[in-house]
Amino acid sequence: MSHLILVRHGQSEWNLENRFTGWVDVDLAPKGKLEACKSGELLKIQKIEINYFFTSFQKRAINTLKLILNTLRMQDSQIIKAWQLNERHYGALTGLNKDEMKKTYGDKEIQEFRRSWDKLPEPLNKNSPYHPLNINAYKDVPTKNIPDTESLKDTYERVFPYFENEVISKLKQNKNILVSAHGNSLRAICKYLFKLDENQITKLEIPTGNPLFINFNNKFEIVKCYYLDKKRAKSLIVF
Repeated sequence: MSHLILVRHGQSEWNLENRFTGWVDVDLAPKGKLEACKSGELLKIQKIEINYFFTSFQKRAINTLKLILNTLRMQDSQIIKAWQLNERHYGALTGLNKDEMKKTYGDKEIQEFRRSWDKLPEPLNKNSPYHPLNINAYKDVPTKNIPDTESLKDTYERVFPYFENEVISKLKQNKNILVSAHGNSLRAICKYLFKLDENQITKLEIPTGNPLFINFNNKFEIVKCYYLDKKRAKSLIVF
């Protein structure tokens, strides 16, 4: 049996300000740091050995994982960082306040931008300071792989091949893995694991800083799946 733990980073500074973040490298808000430490405490109770730790290139996910490891009294040198696990790129919406955008475009339009399967926001101007080309964290990522905008479908097509090659292969070797990532990159993983269709995946809500604990049998079938913090759990649609 193997275990996969998925953790959406704790509340970030731009989550707090209700802004579209995407690939902008903002840090955790104070509440997010507390959520990350609570995640570590919840994982400590499980008393399992975690063999691999994956995260994105974004410091809100990286620092969530570091705080978890600190709580578990483990070295953060074991972290594997992958840009493929980054949040969805929100294009020209990046940095904008969601409530202000609702006043301009309406609730339905903004919700479609946020959760529809294949709707793309307008591309972000390459001269924007928020464009990944102008953010130091991505200087070693091949330019052809850096997006100007993404749909959830694009995010899935970026995340899944990496997850399949680097994570699933290890789970099938009965290794236990923790992934600290983002709402939409984790939605992409959940779409595959839970066999969600394009409509179901748009409805999946993933809370910040609450480990999703998934147990697999030797046939790589999910036998249990639950959030460790029951009070802050969200519906998994299929469980």
